[in-house]
Amino acid sequence: MEMNQYLSMFIDESNDHLQSLNDNMMQLESNPEDISIVQVIFRSAHTLKGMSATMGFNDLASLTHQMENVLDLVRNNELKMNEFIFDTLFKSLDALENMVQDITQGGEGHADVTSIVEALQSIVRGDYGQAAAASVEPAAASNQNTTNGFRLDQYQYSVLEQSIQTGLTVFYLDVVIREDCVLKGVRAYMVFDALEQNGEVVKTNPSVQDIEQEKFDRSFSIYYISKIDQASLHQLISSISEIESVHILPVDNETLIHISQEDDEVNEATTQMQQAVQETAVTVDIPMTQPAAPASTPTPARTPSAGGNSSAQAASRTIRVDIDRLDVLMNLFSELLIDRVRLEQLASDLKSQDLTETVEHMARVSGDLQNIVLKLRMVPIDTVFNRFPRMIRDLAKSLDKKVDFVITGADTELDRTVIEEIGDPLVHLLRNAVDHGLESIADRVSAGKSDTGMLQLRAFHSGNHVFIEIEDDGQGINREKVLKIAIKNGVISSDEAKSMTDEQVYQLLFAAGFSTADKVSDISGRGVGLDVVKSKILSLGGNVSVDSNWGKGSKFSVQLPLTLSIISAMLVRVGDEKYALPLSSIVETVIIERKQIRHVHGTKMIDYRQSVIPIVSLAEIFDCPTADEEKESTEVVVIRKGDRLAAFMVDDFIGQSEIVLKSLGKYLTNIHGISGATILGDGQVALIIDPNALVK
Repeated sequence: MEMNQYLSMFIDESNDHLQSLNDNMMQLESNPEDISIVQVIFRSAHTLKGMSATMGFNDLASLTHQMENVLDLVRNNELKMNEFIFDTLFKSLDALENMVQDITQGGEGHADVTSIVEALQSIVRGDYGQAAAASVEPAAASNQNTTNGFRLDQYQYSVLEQSIQTGLTVFYLDVVIREDCVLKGVRAYMVFDALEQNGEVVKTNPSVQDIEQEKFDRSFSIYYISKIDQASLHQLISSISEIESVHILPVDNETLIHISQEDDEVNEATTQMQQAVQETAVTVDIPMTQPAAPASTPTPARTPSAGGNSSAQAASRTIRVDIDRLDVLMNLFSELLIDRVRLEQLASDLKSQDLTETVEHMARVSGDLQNIVLKLRMVPIDTVFNRFPRMIRDLAKSLDKKVDFVITGADTELDRTVIEEIGDPLVHLLRNAVDHGLESIADRVSAGKSDTGMLQLRAFHSGNHVFIEIEDDGQGINREKVLKIAIKNGVISSDEAKSMTDEQVYQLLFAAGFSTADKVSDISGRGVGLDVVKSKILSLGGNVSVDSNWGKGSKFSVQLPLTLSIISAMLVRVGDEKYALPLSSIVETVIIERKQIRHVHGTKMIDYRQSVIPIVSLAEIFDCPTADEEKESTEVVVIRKGDRLAAFMVDDFIGQSEIVLKSLGKYLTNIHGISGATILGDGQVALIIDPNALVK
């Protein structure tokens, strides 16, 4: 049987099991005496081991087998969970994730997990205290960024070899970050972002995951296939702030042969371990017509552009579609929707029974098609959120802090293009909240707070936007110290500082000049790396705001567009003009007497369902002449933004309609309260109101 046809299924199921293992390990850490959770973890590990052995991924099977041995003792009450066992099992999960990622990219899932296996075996033997001290040495050795300690697997070696043979330029880079850099992961992210725009990263040391989690000293190394020359590459990396030095070494065939010879001893030891695994691995009832190839068998040579043929052949139930094609499909359907609305109006004017029935059928069919087209692009945001609890757990542990991490709204759906890009900015904001927002245990207790910090991550829809909020109950942001640092670094002048509001001051944290300050420890430190966060969010068409209360905490709010081309809206008339309000923002529509409008401290308010909410006239906001101001009553639209309510006065309700969002172009980018325009069935253009911009 050809295993490639099952590869896609194996990757999907492995990722599901790994996510389940991570989630249940987090639960077990909170309830270490709950054997039922251990049973669930054991079953997931056992299934993953069987799948891996059947597919011939023996490194995966070996590591999960060692994890099983530990879990088996725990579930039989022969072993009690403790901090070392938890840390070792979490490291095992990280290694398994890296192996599956390697398989996804076309590799064979090999990894050097000797130190982890030794730690697991020592737990089974009961002498893991001694093994813990011994495991520090190989870990330190693996972080030496030299070509001697930088091992390539067969696939990576083949990619580099084929690249050199086809005339591409291969470099070995050693990047050193300045010692006073507070968030090394942010600067490393900027290096990788620049590299990926000018070539292909083949291998890193430490792994990309460790670099993202700042599990490295000051330097990291990269094997890189470059589209630019050595001098341009050196200039590109050196220009990134807080990079101390970058050393670049060209790699040729002779260098590769030398690296391969150094790896022979490692490969021989790996092969022996794999043979031992084949003798002990549990088989699964899936027939095999031929044995899996041993790890020492060379993989077929692949060019970098091929990317991994096996994964492409394995896709049987799903296909990959270029996002640009989905954009074209969405645009074509948008035009179809405009024509449908036009036909509906013509049928109504002509009063033709046959035409009306045909248009109604077309409306039903196009409505179903619309739902399918929209769902193709929508993904629950929990695909991003589900990796954060583990990250917060590791970060809190490394900083010796207690953090209660709460996630709400993970089922909120967002366009897949935004989902793919929003992960890194959220990582930086969450790391900042734990590292610099939440105080140490001693400082919290002395301030009269609980020793456990509260960190909340929430997502919710509001109109045609999604809001993601990160809120902590830490020390907050000191306005005066932020201004002092900003003035010192030349971001603003002293005169400008005197008239700035709190919101404007907090926006200074996102300035590149602020984030590159040499010392930020005398303020909250939130400015470090936030220039990267804001630039990424702005590139997605979103925005980020900050609210803080000194001594009580901070809230970062990220506003992102759904980037949908079609929404349901309420059409309203204001004067002689027509406007569209997103239906998802509307709570209800009512008619009120004008004498019910109160004036409270210069603000118009109305009574609404046992509360008082502000009311504004859209005619005043958009300067629309209206003859309806003399009427004793007025139509009102009540809208919601998060937990806030407000009311808009309009002249008339036209009705509900499916509308196509159109951009206002590059020259109309700063129109307050307007998010776009739409073409109505009669050919008129109606502006689309952004309620989120009008509700403060």
